Order: sequence, then C-alpha cells, then structure tokens
Amino acid sequence: MNDAREPADNAICKLVETVRAADTAQAISTDANTRYPEVLSTTRTIVLLELAAGRLLAPLLGPGQLSVGVGVNVNHLAATLPGAKVTAIARYTGRIGKLYAFEVAAYDEAGEIMRGEHTRAIIDEARLLESAKRRSGPVGSTSA
Repeated sequence: MNDAREPADNAICKLVETVRAADTAQAISTDANTRYPEVLSTTRTIVLLELAAGRLLAPLLGPGQLSVGVGVNVNHLAATLPGAKVTAIARYTGRIGKLYAFEVAAYDEAGEIMRGEHTRAIIDEARLLESAKRRSGPVGSTSA
C-alpha cells in the first residue's frame, strides 16, 4: 500500500520533445578538436528521462523540497536526427530505501532509442545548497 509520499504503483509520465540541433552530441561538446555526431546526445536523452521521472514526484514535494537524480543506468540503442519527436517515459517501480526507482525508456518515430533504470531522492533544497557551499573551494582542493 502506498503512503502519501509515494506515487501510485506503476504510475507513468510521458514527455514529448522535438530534437533540436542544440540537443546533438556535437552541439554540446566543449572540445573543438573532436567531432561528435549530429544526433541526439546520450546526455540530452537522459535529461528527458529524468524530467519525466521528476514530474511523477512533483506532487509529493513539500515547501522547500526538490527531487534530484541519484542514479542512472541506461543503454543508448539507436541514433535520432534533429527534427524527430522523442517520447521519454518514466514508470515508477517502487522504493529502494529512501530512493524512488523508475524504469525509463525513450522512443523516436522509428522505435526505442534508450532503456534503463533511474533513481531519485526527495531533498530539502536549502540543506543541499548549504552542503554544496561547504564542499566548494579552489579547484583540486580537498577537505577532510
């Protein structure tokens, strides 16, 4: 039985986006000396899957709370060109301790392009930002 802090069993969110040139692997590259394909990047596809999962958790959030991605394990199965419509689907599968687990998949008009698993946590935004501030410092420095 679900409590008020859990989506319905097998709840699904679908998110549809059109692939833009800015979503391609070449466009997001920061390396001017290496070429990447002009197809939907793995990272941008993961973003779509995370957004779909996050939307399933949005109704559970209290004041000052956010959901954040904790784990992603996916396989990118096929290339998608700019202009294509991509559907990202997240299906809630249950809890793993404090984490919310999802099966995720993405499709273009020709079929499946990505499949895997994703976990998210519900966190307090102020606490997260304070933790990040404590961790910040000069690049390469470590703190005990």
